[in-house]
Amino acid sequence: MSTAPKVLAFAGSTRKESFNRKLIKHAAAAAEKAGAQVTLIELSDYPMPLVDQDLEAAQGLPESAQKLKKLMIESSGFLIGSPEYNSSVTPLLKNTLDWISRPVKGEPSLVAFQGKIVAMLSASPSPFGGVRSQNHLRAVLSHVGSVVLPETVTIPNAHDAFNADGTFKDPKQLERVEKCVGAFVAFLRKTGD
Repeated sequence: MSTAPKVLAFAGSTRKESFNRKLIKHAAAAAEKAGAQVTLIELSDYPMPLVDQDLEAAQGLPESAQKLKKLMIESSGFLIGSPEYNSSVTPLLKNTLDWISRPVKGEPSLVAFQGKIVAMLSASPSPFGGVRSQNHLRAVLSHVGSVVLPETVTIPNAHDAFNADGTFKDPKQLERVEKCVGAFVAFLRKTGD
């Protein structure tokens, strides 16, 4: 890839002190350091109702979904910070992906996901670090045609992992993020034009 790969980064939480919002900021910075062009977004800037096919039939794809879908189509890959709710992905993240996957007349099927490279990161208060949400997220993204890299980051006991300013207490955690994201950007470069 001759130009910097375009990466879209977001967390599946809108909570102000979300561990995954802190984590995805580190991941976005690591991707920029590795040479990617990164757009870091907040899903709260793209509010969507619950997926409802009657609503969709009456009004079409919500405007926020259209805007986010455009960003996703323009990106080569995604960095996703996936919180874990009851051993799965958050309703916010699943609903967002479901809306983006809805077919639009004249568009190729699943155009925002097909062939996109994805790196998953999770931070959770649990000792598992969010790995269970990643298992479900991997299944969803693989089904819609994305390539989910095997390298992931999980931060267990996340309530003790970050300083008040959002930095990691243990520098080795940042090293893990930078290694994973560096591999992600390198893969994007290999698979790009």
